[in-house]
Amino acid sequence: MILQPQPSRTLNAIGLLVVCGVLIAAYTYQFMLHELPCPLCLLQRVGLVAVGFGLGLNLIYGPKPHHYGIVLIGAIYGVSVSIRQILLHIVPGTGAYGSPVLGLHYYTWAGICFYLILAGTAIMLLFEGQYKSLRDEPSHERFGGHQLAKFSFFLMLFLAVGNAVSTLIECGPTVCADPPTDYKMIEEIKKEL
Repeated sequence: MILQPQPSRTLNAIGLLVVCGVLIAAYTYQFMLHELPCPLCLLQRVGLVAVGFGLGLNLIYGPKPHHYGIVLIGAIYGVSVSIRQILLHIVPGTGAYGSPVLGLHYYTWAGICFYLILAGTAIMLLFEGQYKSLRDEPSHERFGGHQLAKFSFFLMLFLAVGNAVSTLIECGPTVCADPPTDYKMIEEIKKEL
């Protein structure tokens, strides 16, 4: 099957934007609705960042099977964590964590997203034409000439760094509280003042 490098780059950029959208939704709940992410929610974000890392490699260096392998590993990790959290809350009377969106909680939506990522990546791996050599393209145009790729890459980079910083502020250098009640680092600074 043939899929040229340029359409493949566009599809990878769109996929990366979708992953960024899921992370932005999580940040919206965290900062606008003051719902701190639980430890399993934070681990699901790590899975999304790993997926974004693989897609970002495809955008920078061109599509390669091992980049898709990183996407698959991130998605398998993320869906495993999502299923773990779904199973914790599936029993009636155990409650749920966070506010629902369209009747489903974030961890359920994350599980659905990870399944879609797995399916989409498997489909992308079927198109061998995307692995054609990009030697004819100047190296500065491989990434820089494609504005959607550039935007999605830097948005993902910003969200990944933001995730690391917000997790550090929430959990501090130790294990995260379950369920979290406040930002541990901010509370420690307040105590010292």
